[in-house]
Amino acid sequence: MLVTNLSILVLAGFVGYAVISKVPNTLHTPLMSGTNAIHGIVVLGGIILLADGAATGFLSKLLLVIAVAFGTINVVGGFLVTDRMLEMFKSKPKELVEADAEDGK
Repeated sequence: MLVTNLSILVLAGFVGYAVISKVPNTLHTPLMSGTNAIHGIVVLGGIILLADGAATGFLSKLLLVIAVAFGTINVVGGFLVTDRMLEMFKSKPKELVEADAEDGK
């Protein structure tokens, strides 16, 4: 059973790397939004399991805390990157456009 699970984990890692390495840079941010949703589910599930007391034993609780921490970091970082990218597409206020035009004279 352990060998089968480890084999599946290793194969999933290779397949994931092969798929992600072929994604163009322009699709990185939309895909990050999808991973934010997935990690949001991880965070919520981990918090529910910790609050219910469903996790017994120190190792289970430690792994849940680590999963919640890493999931939170990924969600927050993903939203910050997405917000920065979306800022590039917003138009400048009219005063800044006029000031930039005057500086170019």
